[in-house]
Amino acid sequence: MGIWNKRDDMVVHEVEPYNAESPPQALAGRITPVDTFYGRNHAPIPQLDAENWRLRVEGLVGRPLEMSMDELRDRFPERSVVATLQCAGNRRADLMEVSDIPGQVPWGPGAISTARWSGVSLADVLAEAGVRPDAAHVSFTGADVSDQAYPPQHFGGSIPMAKATSHEVLLAWSMNGQSLPAVHGAPLRVVVPGWIGARSVKWLLRIGVQAGPSDNYFQTEYSILPPEADPHTAERGEGITLGPVAIHCAILRPGKDARLPAGPTEVAGFAYAGDDRTVERVDVSADDGDTWTHAKVDLPESPWTWQHWHTTLDLPSGDTELIARAWDSTAAVQPESPATVWNPRGYANNAAARLHVTCRS
Repeated sequence: MGIWNKRDDMVVHEVEPYNAESPPQALAGRITPVDTFYGRNHAPIPQLDAENWRLRVEGLVGRPLEMSMDELRDRFPERSVVATLQCAGNRRADLMEVSDIPGQVPWGPGAISTARWSGVSLADVLAEAGVRPDAAHVSFTGADVSDQAYPPQHFGGSIPMAKATSHEVLLAWSMNGQSLPAVHGAPLRVVVPGWIGARSVKWLLRIGVQAGPSDNYFQTEYSILPPEADPHTAERGEGITLGPVAIHCAILRPGKDARLPAGPTEVAGFAYAGDDRTVERVDVSADDGDTWTHAKVDLPESPWTWQHWHTTLDLPSGDTELIARAWDSTAAVQPESPATVWNPRGYANNAAARLHVTCRS
């Protein structure tokens, strides 16, 4: 096994902090094994003592709470959700081919994974604390301390109250039926289905109920800036703060730059609509978009997961660029080119997927 008990073929971009994506061929299943699930971190992974750990719930509540793990388990019913998590920087490498994005992790398509999460409903915990009428946002603070912020601060972020009180948002202690491992946020993490992974704060220490969004550095660092902006001098609030994931897809099979026999070839991948939307259609082309084939799209495991798709194309001899684009249940479709969505932090690339192959007769 590799670092943090991950499979040996994880694509490791950084060891400290640990940043690694799943190899594309390992993402074909509905549920991603724990040893294959991607890792995104801004600081060293903290090792917390579950016996002494406490969760605080405070802010605009009638009854502030402080609970141990045993108290959390005893006071609230256990719930589960199958949900896909995706880093906001997934597929940044495609944007880097348009123009360089210094200082950012060059993620391919593998900073996305799906697991069955178990724990307690955040809504249940908030109800116990008694949310005040003037509360509009819920913030999360993790134990990891990042020097990406100046001065260094705990990683954190927030979500609006409407999302926080939705039944699918969990405080999770289990992943695929196993105790949550340290690398994924033990003893407790937030899981916010349908939203960028940065809002699913790991190593959770504090929940804050408040009138406005979090003032944590990472709340607004995860935002889309205009192409001309300098990310080092941008003012807070200058960008579009990220929340729900935009529709996108990836081609998993055949592999990038594969050499194949010409003729009928299976092309397969996944698509993810984000939030509570579903993938309604995936189109695939082998002739630069002159013609499109509608792929077969599998039903989702839950309303909060990716959907896999596949089709067969008759590929000619020579070099071919495969293109795949997905449509969601609001009729939103992926933009044609990464140049359309390029931004100086390299977030939220949802341009159509493109993959080069070479065929021989």
